[in-house]
Amino acid sequence: MEAIFKRRSVRKFQDKPISEEQIKQIVKAAMAAPSAGGARHWHFVVLKDKNLKATIAKRYPNIAPLATAPAGILICADTKLEVYPGFWPLDCAAATQNALLAATELGLGSVWCAVYPDQQKMNGIKDLLGLPESVQPFSIIPLGYPAEHVEPEDRFDPERIHYDKW
Repeated sequence: MEAIFKRRSVRKFQDKPISEEQIKQIVKAAMAAPSAGGARHWHFVVLKDKNLKATIAKRYPNIAPLATAPAGILICADTKLEVYPGFWPLDCAAATQNALLAATELGLGSVWCAVYPDQQKMNGIKDLLGLPESVQPFSIIPLGYPAEHVEPEDRFDPERIHYDKW
């Protein structure tokens, strides 16, 4: 529960590397997410090359935090592996959330940068990273030690809860 309530979007990172073990733990957590029909059709591209990260960040303003992050993870899905067609975005969303929570638990900052559903952005990322035709990019998560502190906030709103009917 602590990671859930502590997690915040961090967009500024220290110039301090993160370990391969941290990246592995984050990806392992992402792979623990539920998926429709147990397909687990996700793939992960770890982004560490400074020039590549800078290119992505410059091309797509919502992914700008990647430029200063020591690493990033692209979460995508191979639609050839789908059990229930059309559910891959939900499965990738669950994997993305798990990755964000794992990063928080490890003391790292992260932010969910959407690629899907912007088809132009999806195609650009596919071309830039050489993804196979059946692989659809979903999100990029910049990762690193925070260079800013973002206070947790209580977002609970009892007015949004409905029982049995609206």
